Amino acid sequence: MTDSGDQPGHDPGDPGPRLLGASDVRRLATELDLRPTKQKGQNFVIDGNTVRRIVRDSGIGADDVVVEVGPGLGSLTLALLAVARRVVAIEIDELLAARLPATIEEYAPAQADAFEVVLADALRLTTLPGEPPTALVANLPYNVSVPVLLHLLGLLPSLERGLVMVQSEVADRLAAGPGSRTYGVPSVKAAWYADVRRAGAIGRNVFWPAPNVDSGLVAWTRREPPVTTASRAEVFAVVDAAFAQRRKTLRAALRAVVGSTEVVEAALERADVDPTARGEVLAVTDFARVAEGLALARAAVPSTRPADLQPDPQPDPATTEEPPA
Repeated sequence: MTDSGDQPGHDPGDPGPRLLGASDVRRLATELDLRPTKQKGQNFVIDGNTVRRIVRDSGIGADDVVVEVGPGLGSLTLALLAVARRVVAIEIDELLAARLPATIEEYAPAQADAFEVVLADALRLTTLPGEPPTALVANLPYNVSVPVLLHLLGLLPSLERGLVMVQSEVADRLAAGPGSRTYGVPSVKAAWYADVRRAGAIGRNVFWPAPNVDSGLVAWTRREPPVTTASRAEVFAVVDAAFAQRRKTLRAALRAVVGSTEVVEAALERADVDPTARGEVLAVTDFARVAEGLALARAAVPSTRPADLQPDPQPDPATTEEPPA
């Protein structure tokens, strides 16, 4: 890998950002005495062609305000600044967040005013500075990629589209459709917000340190959620219950949390869903109808426990992944 300053095709007179090469990344890491940790999902991209591809395939343009999660040393950030009007990067690591503005000043001085870093845990984020972002483009920390993606989709309705890099098997789950072996909680919850698709694979050798897992790209385009009187939390609670034990029928899976066969069967009948079906064959619109049916059926059966099928306040293990080794 060449130095960013000697990249093939780089014009020294071009005011656009210079990208980080392998030697740049290692130099910055040495300067910071940085030892990438699996706990924080730190695997830094060292290949300029990879970040250019991510930016190109994301479809962002000169009018976009982009939010990036886990910018690390700034490899993807610099490529985003070459195209977007503004980039807001969310970084949990204090050391990296403190160094990033200086890196942007050094490698993209003409774009420095279009950049801002926010020191925060993306999972605990409640607001972002500046105008609402229109796109999410990120190499997401692999150990929390699904929870982060779902949190930001729910938090930032201004997001219109995005492209994220995640662990390959997680990319498969996010993009899976009903009936697929990989279809599950992440698939349904992502489909609530957007049309999601697989957008390619990324090799291990473009990272430092190289992860022990393969990576994949997931593209998504925002769309309206299903039309329903049920809340998102109510629908997601039904999704969680349906996949808690994949081999159970919907009647059995929902009865285990609702506690009333009468309510469950009435809800499934209202939703026109086969009670002997399993959650893996239902689309997000079907889950919305079931959640709506449960609310109506519970109202008609006063003896039903009032706390039935409430959203689980604990983290959902089905929306997390193993971090790369």
